[in-house]
Amino acid sequence: MLTTRASTAKRLARLFATVIDTKASGVKVAAVDNGQPTTAVTVLVKAGSRYQPSPGVAHILKNFAFKSTAKRSALGTVRESELYGGVLSASLSREYLALTTEFLRGDEAYFTSLLASILATTKFLPHEFSEYVLPVVRDESIHASHVPSTLAIEAAHGLAFRTGLGAPLLAGAHSHVSLDSVKEFATSAFSPSNIAVVGTGIDSARLADLVDKALAETPLPSGSSSLSTPSSKYFGGSARIDSHSSGQTIFVGFGTTAPSAALSVLATHLAPPSALKWPSVPRSSTKLTPVYIPYCDAALAGVLIQSPDVKSVTEAAKSIVEKLKKPLTAEQLKSAVSRTKLDAAVTAESREGTALALGKKVLSGADASVESTLAALDKVDAATISKTVSELTTATPTYVAIGDVTALPYVDEIGL
Repeated sequence: MLTTRASTAKRLARLFATVIDTKASGVKVAAVDNGQPTTAVTVLVKAGSRYQPSPGVAHILKNFAFKSTAKRSALGTVRESELYGGVLSASLSREYLALTTEFLRGDEAYFTSLLASILATTKFLPHEFSEYVLPVVRDESIHASHVPSTLAIEAAHGLAFRTGLGAPLLAGAHSHVSLDSVKEFATSAFSPSNIAVVGTGIDSARLADLVDKALAETPLPSGSSSLSTPSSKYFGGSARIDSHSSGQTIFVGFGTTAPSAALSVLATHLAPPSALKWPSVPRSSTKLTPVYIPYCDAALAGVLIQSPDVKSVTEAAKSIVEKLKKPLTAEQLKSAVSRTKLDAAVTAESREGTALALGKKVLSGADASVESTLAALDKVDAATISKTVSELTTATPTYVAIGDVTALPYVDEIGL
């Protein structure tokens, strides 16, 4: 199995180098074709929440995906895609807005044209804004507000980075974002320099030709320009959120101003996932989840701790801090590196992981291939971990406590 994964990594790394600048539209295209019977095309746009002019704008823009355009209505888009057996989806992160179509090989011309029309000619109709978009935005925001893990990670970003990456990913449940501000953001975001079109199950040259043809028929908005944001800075801090709906949650973490292989290994070491999906002994009621979220100019890492009671979550938080301050044994380091490599390889093998890696290469020039990721992890040694821990423990931690705030510990009470 290890041999198979290694060969897969090398094969994917070679294919990641296939990046083409389209001749007419100026949009960069990259694709991987492994001969599978299905194809996926993703338009990755630098329109994540870190780029939005005000909170909630990027979230609302995401939910305008696949609504009425100059070519077809929202209903027409869905019905035509169903005739082809296609699947349409949109997702939002702090850096990217992703519009994805999945379909049978051979139908790429229709779905590439569909994506181009979404970028270039979405109408942003007032009735769709009020009747279709805002209700979904509110539902997503309300749902997120009742998920402690989501609340913790959101609060941690705000504490760690304040602005930019610290901006809310989702709109508030009672957002006051105007339709005009969403239109203006879309016009700025949908610029060739902000867009990467990435595909799986399709040749790069074929995809580039289709993108050029589609954008020749429906050009991108005139006057659009590249979006930018100040470089991320790490601050840290603590927050306490009162909640009595679902147990007790604590996030203990740190941020950096650059992605770090050592930081990802350290997160895995602090909260190592079980090697058994169905262990022979009962699971502990306390759940530990390693967190490592890399960005182009920063990273957030730590451990998310969830438990039904205050005592258990407090003890777990204290043990995590104690573990952080202890040097790793050779066996612990080897185990953490191996598991981190496995998780990275599994993520890269997925369609979503492949699209994101290709998109990062196109938009920022970052080498996010499996091969480069595994090579960086192989270089992590005891000295690297020791240096990383020393830097983290002298910085301000990012600490979030959610639940019974009258009883949950403060950050200094767990040893930080």
